[in-house]
Amino acid sequence: MRLNEVTFNDSKPVDGYGPGFFRIGGEVYHGTVLTGPEGTGLWGGYADPEPLLALAGKVDVLFVGTGAEIAHLPRELRSTLDEAGLGVEVMNSPAACRTYNVLLSEGRRVAMALVPV
Repeated sequence: MRLNEVTFNDSKPVDGYGPGFFRIGGEVYHGTVLTGPEGTGLWGGYADPEPLLALAGKVDVLFVGTGAEIAHLPRELRSTLDEAGLGVEVMNSPAACRTYNVLLSEGRRVAMALVPV
């Protein structure tokens, strides 16, 4: 079996998650989190679209993890992101973490906004 080391661009992969937290690039974040090419930090949740809008043109897709279960984004937020031309994929947070890591390892331009499980 041949093993290849995975390298990431300036973004950090998700190392783990649990009730109320995410471990991204070796650091633990409690609460809602935004991660992508400009770093990782806390996010104000669905009522805070500005950091998401700032990603328009910088990423090809924004994954939104909606917690333990998949849920629809609030209509106003979804419309705002669509109008900005931001590609958005909504899924539960565990699936978003896995998908983000795979695409990140391929060198894709991705970001992720997460609600804790």
